[in-house]
Amino acid sequence: MLKIMFNSKEHEEFYLEMLSKFRIVQVYHKAFFYCMGACDVTRDNIDALFDFQTGGIRPDNLHQGFQTGTSYKVTRMAFNLWNGYVEEGEEKLMSPSELFACTYGDEFHQAIQLRYPEYNREQEVDIVSVVEKLARKRQETSGQVDQKFLAESKDGER
Repeated sequence: MLKIMFNSKEHEEFYLEMLSKFRIVQVYHKAFFYCMGACDVTRDNIDALFDFQTGGIRPDNLHQGFQTGTSYKVTRMAFNLWNGYVEEGEEKLMSPSELFACTYGDEFHQAIQLRYPEYNREQEVDIVSVVEKLARKRQETSGQVDQKFLAESKDGER
């Protein structure tokens, strides 16, 4: 199960409060409100960006005066995770190199995991066994090089 990481207490409280407004919570609710809750600007202006009456995003309000360069990225990511929304004529702004060039890259990654849980692989890595395997591999490689060097040296002596 995916452990959800929040960047602040306000982020976590917002996320839980928003999800509590829905009788049935879908993955797109989780991803959208997680993403929107990461940034104080989008948190503070959620009613302008999401219509709780109809249960949908408000793309017409994307360019409101409260938006900052970073909050635009948060909003674009959240809108896209909601239903694949991409602003017409602004497709290049949806590229990972554009969206992730802000302080919320970790939150975007988490939101993607919430939206597409079926594609997540959780792997527990035992760091001690990884280091031991690496050490053994280095020994083997080192030993092979030494053996090859010795063989070449012996051939040269003859």
